[in-house]
Amino acid sequence: MGNPRNGREEDLAEQQIRERVRTELSARRFVHTQGVVDTAVELAQRFGGDIEKARMAAWIHDLAREWSADKLQQFAERIEIPSGFALIPALLHGPIAASLAPEWFDVHDEDVLNAVRFHTTGRVGMSKLEMIICLADAIEPGRNYPEVDRIRQIAQTDLQFALAESFDSTIRYLIETQQSIFPLTVMARNEFWDQVHQVQNREEIE
Repeated sequence: MGNPRNGREEDLAEQQIRERVRTELSARRFVHTQGVVDTAVELAQRFGGDIEKARMAAWIHDLAREWSADKLQQFAERIEIPSGFALIPALLHGPIAASLAPEWFDVHDEDVLNAVRFHTTGRVGMSKLEMIICLADAIEPGRNYPEVDRIRQIAQTDLQFALAESFDSTIRYLIETQQSIFPLTVMARNEFWDQVHQVQNREEIE
């Protein structure tokens, strides 16, 4: 965020963000966003993340989710978009929300912006905050898909393992529905499984 604020000012800033986000989203998408906020806070508490940053990123992450494809494309032409995002228009809402956050909400923290920017795709070298927002988006209470309960259970104890399983679930769905798979997602998936296997191998040796 911008300059440090006291608790009351932080509450006011979050309230303003929440209400602006509400105007951009349908009631259903706003309920999802609230679920991501609550889940992100739980994950941040569980795994030692920054709770305030988790709340801010979670509120902002789907800001542009319901923009039309034309509006997303037109806006994307005016800002810097990470390589490859423009090829899959459905992914543009993350980078666009990140680009709006400084102007609309005075949010300048690069970790928060990256958590918003890559919440759908993941990427190699994700920070803890990025992992928390990505996973919270996948397992918030409104999500309902075959693997979600198992991923939620794993998320009780292992953030990286849960994300590895979450990326596998996403990739399976994209394959089954014959949709494009973003290379960053595959790379992130591979990195997390490498990390999980390294931990498992160390545990077997010990």
